[in-house]
Amino acid sequence: QVHLAESGGGLVQPGGSLRLSCVASGTTLSFDVMGWYRQAPGKQRELVATVDSGANTNYENSVKGRFTISRDNAKNTVHLQMNSLKPEDTTVYYCYASRRRPGVRFDYWGQGTQVTVSS
Repeated sequence: QVHLAESGGGLVQPGGSLRLSCVASGTTLSFDVMGWYRQAPGKQRELVATVDSGANTNYENSVKGRFTISRDNAKNTVHLQMNSLKPEDTTVYYCYASRRRPGVRFDYWGQGTQVTVSS
């Protein structure tokens, strides 16, 4: 059974940096897409950044230029380097991984890690 474990969340001052990491266990197969989503209370979960197996990346507009996503296919890990953090980045961040097969998609989620940006 696939399990995604996040780490690296915490409290940081505005303008600071954090690095989130996610390790996938329970599988030796790689994922087609890995990434990060976030969800504030009462709001829908939103995409932060994704990276596919070809290292193509996609970022939500508000994090472009501040966040960088990377992955290690051999280790089934994905990282999110977050710089110039703002109070509005405060929320729970979820690791995401997906495998696509003809006609079906398998999505996996981590349990979430809290990021708080505050002085």
